[in-house]
Amino acid sequence: IDANGIVHVSAKDMGTGHEQKVTITASTNLTDAEVDKAVKEAEKFAAEDKKNKENVEVRNNADNAVYQAEKTLKDVGDKLDSNDKAKVQAEIDHVKEALKGNDTEKIKNAADKLQQVFYDLSSKIYQQNPNMGQNEQGHQEQPEQDNVYDADYEVVDDEDEKK
Repeated sequence: IDANGIVHVSAKDMGTGHEQKVTITASTNLTDAEVDKAVKEAEKFAAEDKKNKENVEVRNNADNAVYQAEKTLKDVGDKLDSNDKAKVQAEIDHVKEALKGNDTEKIKNAADKLQQVFYDLSSKIYQQNPNMGQNEQGHQEQPEQDNVYDADYEVVDDEDEKK
């Protein structure tokens, strides 16, 4: 198959030496008007596709914000006062309700508000306990390695010596 999508096939009979070739090309039975129509339809749907893509991205971001907020509430819920938990839970519920509909702007606004409340809560948590995330940040001690020596070595090929 070449770069233009044309298939070239050949077969040769070794006994007689005869060779046969077949070339397969795609026939385009579309007129210029049909091609132009297809291009215009693609352009028409490009705007709709872009809008659908944005809608999906907003929904995914909102879903992710809900997941992160719920996970954090589950992980550190016992360290929060009930007012903060209730505020975040109310925003989570608001985003979930918005996700049931198709109003992208409403979903985006609800997710943004949830993220703002969540960020405020996160900063409050870390202000209360500044050492909270240090265990997870990877300050692991390297075990001491006793009896480690640097050495020079030379590779000897035993096969050359046997000959």
